[in-house]
Amino acid sequence: MAQFLNGRETIVTEAIDGLVGISNGRLARLDGYPHIKVVVRADWDRRKVAIVSGGGSGHEPSHAGFVGKGMLTAAICGDIFASPSVDAVLAGILAVTGDAGCLLVVKNYTGDRLNFGLAAERARTLGKNVSMVIVADDIALPDIPQPRGLAGTLFVHKIAGAAAENGADLQAVTAIAKRVISGTRSIAIALDTCTVPGSPREERIAVGKAELGLGIHGEPGVELVDFAGARGAVALVVAKLGKAMGPGPHVALLNNLGGTSALEMAVLTNELARSGIAASISHLIGPAGMMTALDMRGFSLSVYPASAADLAAITSYVQVPAWPGLSKFGVPQMIPMPVGIAPKARVPSANAQVRKLVLGICATLLAAASDLNALDAKSGDGDTGSTLAGAARALRDQVDELPLNDTPALYRSISQLLSQTIGGSSGVLLAIFFSAAGEAASGGAQLPESLRAGLERLQQIGGARIGDRTMVDALAPALDELTLGLPAAAAAAREGANLTAAMTQARSGRASYVTGGQLVGHIDPGAEAVALLFESLASQQI
Repeated sequence: MAQFLNGRETIVTEAIDGLVGISNGRLARLDGYPHIKVVVRADWDRRKVAIVSGGGSGHEPSHAGFVGKGMLTAAICGDIFASPSVDAVLAGILAVTGDAGCLLVVKNYTGDRLNFGLAAERARTLGKNVSMVIVADDIALPDIPQPRGLAGTLFVHKIAGAAAENGADLQAVTAIAKRVISGTRSIAIALDTCTVPGSPREERIAVGKAELGLGIHGEPGVELVDFAGARGAVALVVAKLGKAMGPGPHVALLNNLGGTSALEMAVLTNELARSGIAASISHLIGPAGMMTALDMRGFSLSVYPASAADLAAITSYVQVPAWPGLSKFGVPQMIPMPVGIAPKARVPSANAQVRKLVLGICATLLAAASDLNALDAKSGDGDTGSTLAGAARALRDQVDELPLNDTPALYRSISQLLSQTIGGSSGVLLAIFFSAAGEAASGGAQLPESLRAGLERLQQIGGARIGDRTMVDALAPALDELTLGLPAAAAAAREGANLTAAMTQARSGRASYVTGGQLVGHIDPGAEAVALLFESLASQQI
């Protein structure tokens, strides 16, 4: 898998220089490349307790991204998923530790414990007052003697960092860190592994499955589970965490493992608000990528029973752009719709033949959704089928609320329904089509003339013409033949749709941004949808 990297050997140093270079002077690095990769606060004067953390790279923004006033004083960076050396850790300690001492915050991995631990011993022999705490917040294996350190480490960075910034001594800062560690619980779930630079991607998680209880280095999870969407994933995570949570309100930290989209993270946030532990969560940190595993498609959830003092520490000011802040956890606020936007009341009327026609159209669009999406993926964003299926579901679900026996009113109702239920260009163009058709029908025009009026308005506003590789290529010839009957109209629609496969360039719509070579051989999805509808109507003999 291609990545925007120059070479495995320089990934970490180039990333550090990129981070430090845009810090506006807040950060600096030690001059120890390539073996010593340490990011420090440029404004540090050693009068307060230093908070030092780190580990292997690949977890960005952890750990260097959290160096700044109110959090970390220094971050020691190893290579990808590899603990930094003893000398690198020692260099970081010596660079920032004054008389107030230094606290090392270490995640519970063997390499980190050994290298940070030995560096601490060497620093003590040099006269430095160094304390070390181990974060082991993973609950995936509750009986394991050495649980892993996960994103719950960020609670320690923030709360201990605030205490140090406020002048607490090393003993007090260490006690606070240990208290936070003792109350923090985390678990992760992922749909895919991560891509380690220079190594082939391991495809071990099958489609329809997820790994529950995995770490942040691409290692397998504790359990392979069936994937049942965002709600199911949150339910699995919450079921584990709920058993480990104590009483009282908790702060949750929702962490993106690196490859989950912002849209998905927002959905997961909503599911967390509806979950079995929602009543025990008062605040949320995130959703954001805070401690990632390169590009892993997954998330972790951490919880901590924060006191009032802890909340004050979590909300205290930091000069750390990567820190997402704290939000109150609650239900969405709603305000009334503006006047004029609320849907107008419809007067339903019955017509069995029209009802059958509408439901037949809906069934055709729903059945074709996947195929239309596949066609659209060749020239657009792959959503034509889903968009039209959304319109079909809305029509199907409200068919008995429509004025089926009043053609002009039916056209207008369909126009209003489409404008409310589907977005993008398809929704508004179809709404325009049916609105104009309803206007023509109100003036006495028959079916072919009404639909022709709709097409003319659609072309006037949308700008598409025959040959532009749009739905018009099928719709226009179909309406020209409609007076000869539905079979003739269906045949014309199919011929027009098929012709779009030979068109080398679209001149309207999103496909116009795609080069011609990518379009040839693929029917325009809008034209295909029109052809399918007319073929369906012709087969129903309506």
